[in-house]
Amino acid sequence: MFKSFSPLYLFLAFLVVSCYGIDKPSKPDNLLSEDKMVDVLVEFTLMSSAKGINKRELENRGIVPDSFVYKKHNIDSLQFANSNNYYAYDIETYTDIYTKVKDSLEKLKAIYVEEQKKITEDKQKLLKKERKPLNLDN
Repeated sequence: MFKSFSPLYLFLAFLVVSCYGIDKPSKPDNLLSEDKMVDVLVEFTLMSSAKGINKRELENRGIVPDSFVYKKHNIDSLQFANSNNYYAYDIETYTDIYTKVKDSLEKLKAIYVEEQKKITEDKQKLLKKERKPLNLDN
């Protein structure tokens, strides 16, 4: 019975040994602040959603989502990756960052939902003004 499970035990032993020596990454010289990470991650989320909704429109405008975000925030992919790796090591900090990302996205959603309501109300007002009552007396 032990021989049939030996690859499993070997895999588990390898997994335990390989995870044991993980050291905290050193702080990058150009570490993005937590607030900047939140802004960048919010932007990545928005671009990912835009890409999912209308990829062709982004392509027609020559927008490459990742490059767009890096350029907008004046960073490069290595700086982002190093900062992300650094923050990901500390799960509490990383959780805080993603909680702020979620909160920011919820605030943006509320703003756009309210804006959409205003647009809908304005359209309805215009339609009411354009409609003329029928004069049945003639």
